[in-house]
Amino acid sequence: MAEHRSMQRAALLDAARSLLSEGGTESLTFPALAERTGLARSSVYEYFRSRAAVVEELCEVDFPVWAAEVAAAMERAESAEGKVEAYVRRQLTLVGDRRHRAVVAISASELDAGAREKIRAAHGGLVAMIVEALGEMGHEQPRLAAMLLQGIVDAAVRRIELGAAEEPAAVTEAAVGMALRGVKG
Repeated sequence: MAEHRSMQRAALLDAARSLLSEGGTESLTFPALAERTGLARSSVYEYFRSRAAVVEELCEVDFPVWAAEVAAAMERAESAEGKVEAYVRRQLTLVGDRRHRAVVAISASELDAGAREKIRAAHGGLVAMIVEALGEMGHEQPRLAAMLLQGIVDAAVRRIELGAAEEPAAVTEAAVGMALRGVKG
C-alpha cells in the first residue's frame, strides 16, 4: 500500500511538472492532474491539500536535484574561475529541462508564504555554492558578488525562456563572459 501511494504521488508530481512546463501555473489544476494520472479528482486531494502543496513538494524534490547537478559541474572545475563558469553554464544548460521550466513557472506564480520560502531557501543554496570560489578569487564581498552573479544567471534564464532573438548558446556565452569579467573586478 505504501509503495502504491508513493508511486501515485510520484506520478502526480510528474504530471504537475508537465503541466507547468507546458502551460504555466494556470494549467496546474487538480482536474488536470487527475486527468493526466487517471485518478479521480477527489483522489488528488488525498495526496495534496492544495496547489501550493504540490508546488512545495516539487520544490523539495526538484531543487536539490538541480543544485546537485550544478555542484557536480563546479566540482569538476580546476580553478575558482572554472567554478564560476561551470556555475553559470550548468544553470543555463538546465533551462530546457522540464524540471527547470516547472520551477520557473512556479516562481512566477502567486504562492503562499511556505512555498515562497522554499524557493528562496533553494535559491540561497545555489548562491551559497559559489561564495567560496568568489572568496578564492579574492573578492572582498563574496556573498554580495554571489548574489549579483545569480542575478546575471537569472536574467539569462529569462532571456532564454522568452525565446529571445538570440540563440540560447549566444545568451550563455554572453552571461559567462559578463560573469567572469564582473567577478574579477
